[in-house]
Amino acid sequence: MALLNFRKRDHAGFEPVNRDVVSLLQGYSIEVMPRTAAQIGDFRALLPEGTRVYVAHIDGTPIDEMVHTARRLAEDGFAVMPHFPARCIRDAAMLADWIARYQGEAGIDQALVLAGGVAQPVGAFDSSIQLLQTGLFDKAGFKRLHVAGHPEGNRDIDPEGGTTNVDQALLWKQKFSTETDAEMALVTQFAFEAQPLIDWADRLQAAGITLPVHVGIAGPAKLQTLIKFAIACGVGPSLKVLQKRAMDVTKLLLPYEPTQVVAELAAHKAANPQSNLAQVHFFPLGGINANAQWAIENGGESTRPAQLS
Repeated sequence: MALLNFRKRDHAGFEPVNRDVVSLLQGYSIEVMPRTAAQIGDFRALLPEGTRVYVAHIDGTPIDEMVHTARRLAEDGFAVMPHFPARCIRDAAMLADWIARYQGEAGIDQALVLAGGVAQPVGAFDSSIQLLQTGLFDKAGFKRLHVAGHPEGNRDIDPEGGTTNVDQALLWKQKFSTETDAEMALVTQFAFEAQPLIDWADRLQAAGITLPVHVGIAGPAKLQTLIKFAIACGVGPSLKVLQKRAMDVTKLLLPYEPTQVVAELAAHKAANPQSNLAQVHFFPLGGINANAQWAIENGGESTRPAQLS
């Protein structure tokens, strides 16, 4: 079975044919950065009404740019979820300031809380758990808190490999979800194979971790672009799949689309409705426009842009 879908785009029609995929794509979320968001003239022409848009905080991005992007998206009617990367936050006072600015200037009440991709913390925090332990999100009345999931492990957390530390952290977050008033979910790094994601989600449930899983999916992009991002983001076994594909010149020249991996995840969810695989979270590595267009073509009415609704 093909793990990746490489095909020429067919503009003959936009009517989706896979109803399981339509169901899984309902309520999808997508990630942007201030730099990429600034290139989009009108998000309402691309995204469904109320789409959750994560605003990624890359190290070195001024908080002013983050808040400005969040405010713009919120004013357009989207549910905005900015990143709070622990290793980029100096202390509790800085965290409180960010929360206050997002709330006061953009009306934000949800956050993706994560360690962050920098090697050395700038201050007191180096994990999402430490940010959650401050109690500042609950004090501010945040309604939704998402945390990171690592289906392929994470060498920053488990330097020797394996998943021991990652698993212990997830158990802590599961317990925390019963103590906070905020709704919680896991958001995974992007991957290119469905079965490892399915197996990981099943393993979590068996261990008593029942947080909904929002599966990270790389949007349409050139294969070379995907390999570059996969290396930078520490993607594990999935990277080998991409590298194997790159050896085939005919596939190297065609754009990647996530059709196959999404279809396999959707089929599993349809056959196993009790699965904690809840929805899709897109990383638009080949551009926001291309990702939104793929969703429109495959997602039916629920992915119709807000401007057309």
